[in-house]
Amino acid sequence: MARSGPAERRAAISKKVFVGNLSFDVTRDELIEAFSAAGKVVDAKVPTDRETGRPRGFAFVEFQDDDAAQKSIVLMNGKDLKGRPLRVNEAENRPPRPPGAGGPGYRPSFGGPGGYRGGAPPPASGFPEFPTDDRGRPFKSKGSRRNIRRRRRGFD
Repeated sequence: MARSGPAERRAAISKKVFVGNLSFDVTRDELIEAFSAAGKVVDAKVPTDRETGRPRGFAFVEFQDDDAAQKSIVLMNGKDLKGRPLRVNEAENRPPRPPGAGGPGYRPSFGGPGGYRGGAPPPASGFPEFPTDDRGRPFKSKGSRRNIRRRRRGFD
């Protein structure tokens, strides 16, 4: 069984291309129309900023076959679209994200896959459950300062 080396894996191009230096005015439909000259476009994604909702200046275009993707790189790289020269490359796979990377509904996992409920209890914080004196004995509540004074005067 022969293994494929890095050079062999690099030769196989993905069906998806990265489009950089994109004007903020370009829409998904305009992108599909521009790249359809290279071949059948399956999908185009224009990521937007979470807070502002504006496009981030790049996009991903997915083609039906690898040949169309390769042709689009040759055809569209350096071509002007809305006054900006495009930078078109083969899209790289997203690197794996570390566990617990945050996001909506993020909760840290204590003790493994069970999260709060299934794993070990959360680590003890620097504070004891009940306040203690210098000998480690729990304080006994004597009430408010006002009530202590009243007891001394005989009101209780």
